[in-house]
Amino acid sequence: MTAPDLLTSATSSVPSGGAARPTGPLVEVRDLSVAFGDRTVVRDVSFTLDPGRCVAIVGESGSGKSVTARSLLGLNGPSSSTTAGALSLGGRDLRDLSDRAWRGVRGKDVGYVLQDALVSLDPLRRVGASVADALRAHGVGPRSAREQQVLSLLGRVGIPSPSLRARQLPSELSGGLRQRALIAAAIALDPAVLIADEPTTALDTTVQAQILALLDELRAGGTGLVLISHDLGVVEQLADEVVVMQHGVVVEQGPVAAVLGDPQHAYTKRLLAAIPSAHAPGARLSDAPPATLAPRPASRPVPVAGSVVLSVSHVSKRYRGPDGVVRTVVDDVSFELRAGETLGIVGESGSGKSTTAAIALALTPPSSGQVLFEGRPWSALPERARRADRPRIATVSQDPLSSFDPRRTVGELVRSALVGARSARGAGAPGSSDAARVDSLLQGVGLDPSLAGRHPLTLSGGQRQRVAIARALATDPDVLVLDEAVSALDVSVQAQVLDLLADIRQEYGTAALFISHDLGVIHHVSDRVLVLRDGRVVEEGPADQVFRSPRDPYTQGLLDAVPGVSVHRNPQSAQSPQSPQSPQSPQEES
Repeated sequence: MTAPDLLTSATSSVPSGGAARPTGPLVEVRDLSVAFGDRTVVRDVSFTLDPGRCVAIVGESGSGKSVTARSLLGLNGPSSSTTAGALSLGGRDLRDLSDRAWRGVRGKDVGYVLQDALVSLDPLRRVGASVADALRAHGVGPRSAREQQVLSLLGRVGIPSPSLRARQLPSELSGGLRQRALIAAAIALDPAVLIADEPTTALDTTVQAQILALLDELRAGGTGLVLISHDLGVVEQLADEVVVMQHGVVVEQGPVAAVLGDPQHAYTKRLLAAIPSAHAPGARLSDAPPATLAPRPASRPVPVAGSVVLSVSHVSKRYRGPDGVVRTVVDDVSFELRAGETLGIVGESGSGKSTTAAIALALTPPSSGQVLFEGRPWSALPERARRADRPRIATVSQDPLSSFDPRRTVGELVRSALVGARSARGAGAPGSSDAARVDSLLQGVGLDPSLAGRHPLTLSGGQRQRVAIARALATDPDVLVLDEAVSALDVSVQAQVLDLLADIRQEYGTAALFISHDLGVIHHVSDRVLVLRDGRVVEEGPADQVFRSPRDPYTQGLLDAVPGVSVHRNPQSAQSPQSPQSPQSPQEES
């Protein structure tokens, strides 16, 4: 079968190399252990993957999920040590492959969808060139044929206007479009095995449904899937078997219906209990006590509850694309945000959510319309005129690592926000109490102050997100803009962060603009919800009303596309976490 044929037939039983799919197990892993130096991070993991089947590996950050998967690609690095009773792909022993042999396996026999779409694509190369890498590396066709195959691949994973997107840089695409481009690259050679590490993390519900359907179609054609995901709804929908890992060890394993429907291990029960839709909206998701937040300075009083702090009035934003066509990405959007309120913004990738947030932050000027902060001009001002009030609107992004200076320690990052806010307000030189304030902020977000001396690269994803929140709180903001701030976190760490945000709102009266593709999270945290489609508001109202009785067919479609495990289907089925054990331990977060 030729490569073009593979792009139009997900049910092909022949991989791109031309050989038939193995009739026996595609993957056999027995007693796999991986160590880095004297630290063993994966111990005695075993599972088998047959053609047309999906094995899901779940667990918190640091549980060993990705290390286990990367062992099938030889990507754990030269500092790792791997031992196994069996580690094979289609009957081929992988334990002693040379670097050259591994390069022949990657892409052709095993495809890999990387976890972090925000940084996994080369920022200096066009998207089409990145997608074509596997085709080029394995000598598939001339350049002109590869370019056509790339367009077919981009269309196959649901990317609109493939010819335009192929010519764009990753920075010009939304997170969801970047994630789909990674999937296109991974399936370019129709590998027998596809490892998908959080493949739907950045995707909205409808695009997520498309990707899950595509993965299911590949599986129906004989592809074996190894799925790593913190979304247990996705796991239930796609997986046949689930492997639950904690601290590098398998604590529960079996058919997905048995493990998720009747979990036996306390850790599995805790993961299920942390799902937002397993609780009444606003209820605490973790068993951690409320945060002990640093007192707000007397000079920064709590805003009057119900007062309008941010007003976005008829804003639109237009861009000229690389093809010269002017496109409207935000179209006549209006809303008000009140003190102590959380406004959730939902919509598909490319619906204008992040651009709307950037306009509200005055990081992107609107093409028309205006933003007012506490009734005063905000978007229309030059930056120097906004400087004194800039610390009062803080942001927490999906990828905090990209926003951190990697040369600075955690303490320096938080302290720089303190100093910057003080300077913006004309409050003078750094104070002698800065170190104590940094410690207090770190403790307030559930971090040990001893982490102040560490660099962000040495922290887990959950810890980095907490540092980002501590840095945002250091400016004593009245408004927090959270753009997919919890989408990359596993469910238990996500639960802790959402509880922390609720504590911040209650203690400080902070208003929040909360953007997420996860409708369960939006319903749980939001007072009101704004639904965007193609840059326009199609529905707005109280969260319960929008979620329980959506008026617009688009909103109904978003809700219908949400995958859910059994605990999702009864919002009152779990009002509190099941385990008395704290969700965060130094081992889980290191």
